[in-house]
Amino acid sequence: MIKRLVLLPLLLLASATRADEVTVAVAANFVGPMAKIAESFSAASGHEIKIAAGSTGKLYTQIKAGAPFQVLLAADETTPSRLIAEGHAVAGSNFTYAVGQLVLWSAQPGLVDDHGAVLTQGRFAHLALANSRLAPYGRAASEVLQARGLAHALAPKVVTAENIAQAYQFVLSGNAELGFVALSQVSAPGRPARGSMWRIPQSLYGQIRQDAVLLTAGADSRAAAALLAYLKSAPARALIQSYGYRP
Repeated sequence: MIKRLVLLPLLLLASATRADEVTVAVAANFVGPMAKIAESFSAASGHEIKIAAGSTGKLYTQIKAGAPFQVLLAADETTPSRLIAEGHAVAGSNFTYAVGQLVLWSAQPGLVDDHGAVLTQGRFAHLALANSRLAPYGRAASEVLQARGLAHALAPKVVTAENIAQAYQFVLSGNAELGFVALSQVSAPGRPARGSMWRIPQSLYGQIRQDAVLLTAGADSRAAAALLAYLKSAPARALIQSYGYRP
């Protein structure tokens, strides 16, 4: 344990003398926390981070097409494993950096109750959720509707977003009265949650384990290695949990 605690500062200190830049592909739900992590990581290491955000499915397609990303922070555990199997990521480098929580949210106070009964009350015209084929949070939202027996009944009201960030924007702008989003999008540290939401029980959808992986384009990057080490550190883990992710 002592070796691990000592090793990380040494790695960051050594990296600071040879500052570099790392390009990170980040799942849309994690952009807020990643921006804060980038600040603290750069201050500790001297390395700079460039963030490219999108749905995990779209980022996967871009990586396969040769996008120069060096690290992927996915919204699932399947995509990093798949990239390793296909030769686009480094074997053994993947690990879970966060476990996401899905919420049903509205920008309107009082619209969403603590048990999600609003879904059956017809008090809304549009329900936003991310594309289940591209976004793990969209897939989880579809699982919730299936578990509640509402998938067919609510299909005419569903507004499909490309990713969870767009689903959030649909609700924030009022284009949809409510939608399925990540808890991290509506409950950030130091910022009280606005509107109303239902924290969906884990029993209604599969656990959203979000994995990081070193991509082959970053195999020789000191900055990429330092970032992955930093994501496992106590300060980074505390920050991630402060955004509503499960440990």
